[in-house]
Amino acid sequence: MSTKSLTRTRSNEMFPSVFDDFFRSWNERLGSSGSSWGRTMTVPAVNISENQNEYMVSVAAPGLKKNDFNIDVEGNMLTISCEKEENMEEDSHRHTRREYSYTTFSRSFTLPEDVTKDKIEATYEDGVLRINLPKTEQAKKAATSKHISVK
Repeated sequence: MSTKSLTRTRSNEMFPSVFDDFFRSWNERLGSSGSSWGRTMTVPAVNISENQNEYMVSVAAPGLKKNDFNIDVEGNMLTISCEKEENMEEDSHRHTRREYSYTTFSRSFTLPEDVTKDKIEATYEDGVLRINLPKTEQAKKAATSKHISVK
């Protein structure tokens, strides 16, 4: 059985590969602990698996909501992105503190030719975004195993 895989498109060599640590800090790639950026930049970890019927993409993205994600298919490219902005203000009689955080990332993957694009589904639960990429009927049939007896 041949194993097909989703391939990640790299637009910039600073992006960690699929196999890097969960939410690995970019600071070590930027040098000097990234202090000039004033914050830690992260990219969520992705796991990709396959069975006879589908490919499954799991993105570790805790602290987000399902509405924070954008999932797009253009041609044979699957792009998962997120933009989330949070503002917090704390007022006391002596001072005011305002903080905000902005989370953004984008990951793109080349889809195998045997994916049924119009049946792709996504769910978000317990901090993990799961995207199911069903295979075409032809691919499912081709993946069926068969035992051959020796005569």
